[in-house]
Amino acid sequence: MSKYGITFIGHMAFDEVHHFGGGKIVAPGSAVLCGAMVSARIGVKTAAVVKMSLEDEEITQPMKDLGVDVFIIPADCTTYSRVLHKSANVDERDINLVRTAGLMKIEDIPELESEYYHLGGISDSEFDMVLIDGLKARGYRLSTDMQSYVRQITPVTNEINFAEAKNKEEIVSKMDMVKLDIVEARVCAGTEDLEEAAKIFQSWGCPEIVVTKSDGVLARKDGITYFEKFSNNSVIGRTGRGDTTFAAYQSWRLKHDVPTSLKFAAALVSIKMETYGPFAGTLEDVYKRIEEKHSLASCHITR
Repeated sequence: MSKYGITFIGHMAFDEVHHFGGGKIVAPGSAVLCGAMVSARIGVKTAAVVKMSLEDEEITQPMKDLGVDVFIIPADCTTYSRVLHKSANVDERDINLVRTAGLMKIEDIPELESEYYHLGGISDSEFDMVLIDGLKARGYRLSTDMQSYVRQITPVTNEINFAEAKNKEEIVSKMDMVKLDIVEARVCAGTEDLEEAAKIFQSWGCPEIVVTKSDGVLARKDGITYFEKFSNNSVIGRTGRGDTTFAAYQSWRLKHDVPTSLKFAAALVSIKMETYGPFAGTLEDVYKRIEEKHSLASCHITR
């Protein structure tokens, strides 16, 4: 058995979030933080390999407090993003990367015994094909979030534009599991139909696909598509929705089937979206939400 269930790779960051209608919050963030906090809270042995400034090391403490083993790759700065929600639609937002810690290199990644290495980036400034090929050559099972390649930084302005991922088919073909959202489905697969997008991504060589949108999450595996609605009462904690959903799904998939894992992930992220920051609940909270809001009949299945 591997020492770790999941090893998350990516930047630590500060997120400055401007909410539609007013209000701003600045807090530590990133796909790694949101993901690792989830897997650790639900009992998965977790590692995090992060690139950041050593001056900001204290923002990794919440992960360490949950038992996450943190490996820091020193950088000149810690990534800082600014998110502006332009409307009540939480999927419509402008993102500006004020600064970035830069590309991660294969020689900086520790060789750990892990069921999965998950590449969870904020933008295309973190991973390249050299890193992916290097991890694949080590024999790891890999997963990734397509935001890591679709969110592309515009020179000078540092504004993030959503554009088709370079080498998208090659990237996906090297993965055992891929996560995307409705925006990434549109720019990479040319469709906002989640099931169609999942089928297209599978045709590129990845066997298991997870897709999120504002009202729920879809998973496709072995020719079957599952969809589970979210049950949140607010979207104040929308930032990190996809990272949290996928981390919950992937963590539960280590020992459970697709529909069970999808239901678990939808319930957990619904709780997370009702408060700021990473998921701070317990397994008991998730079980209660499943019982109250996610009945067995709620998971829609197509073949």
